[in-house]
Amino acid sequence: MLFFTQCFGAVLDLIHLRFQHYKAKRVFSAAGQLVCVVNPTHSLKYVSNRHAVGQTSMEQGSLHSHHPLERVHDPQLIPCMCPLFSCQWEGHVEVVVSHLRQTHRINILHGAEIVFLATDMHLPAPTDWIIMHSCLGHHFLLVLRKQEKYEGHPQFFATMMLIGTPTQADNFTYRLELNRNQRHLKWEATPRSVLECVDSVISDGDCLVLNTSLAQLFSDNGSLAIGIAITASKVHAAEAEM
Repeated sequence: MLFFTQCFGAVLDLIHLRFQHYKAKRVFSAAGQLVCVVNPTHSLKYVSNRHAVGQTSMEQGSLHSHHPLERVHDPQLIPCMCPLFSCQWEGHVEVVVSHLRQTHRINILHGAEIVFLATDMHLPAPTDWIIMHSCLGHHFLLVLRKQEKYEGHPQFFATMMLIGTPTQADNFTYRLELNRNQRHLKWEATPRSVLECVDSVISDGDCLVLNTSLAQLFSDNGSLAIGIAITASKVHAAEAEM
């Protein structure tokens, strides 16, 4: 009975996911946009950080009589930019995409305009929805996070970051759009570089911010559809044509 119950639950989850995908395709097919259903992931980064702090304190207590080891750090190396985990990986910006795909299993969508369909918006914070977006010869990281900025008051934060340098990021503009029941909400900005850290972007509020009631107005059965469009600046587009 337990086996059949688990199998039946898995089948229901699959049917629910396919139904959500079908509804999103039906809504956005007229615009010719690619729909990606993104499941939530509970962030383990904060738990890992607390564990790391405790472990570091223990190591410092046991090694206080030893001389510290000097570590030579390559300034061209950057840490892992995945906001879900406390990852100790470091590498050059050119290999960040392959690290995110192979180690953290983050998918890539291709196309100038896509629809990001985040499921299960009711889950408690902290929760993240993440996808990589490839267009205009570059890769972007879209992060939707549910987080309690104030205790007992969760909010949703959505931002697009270029996997590249801040100078490269200045050449692009991204747009996030929400549409439902004759309501329309749009956020347009220059993407930030992943070198600037997702956490700092969210803490600064330099992103699309939704409180719970506003997110519910645009959600459909616990799923939130966000239209994404990325364009190049006129100067960058002219250089590309040359």
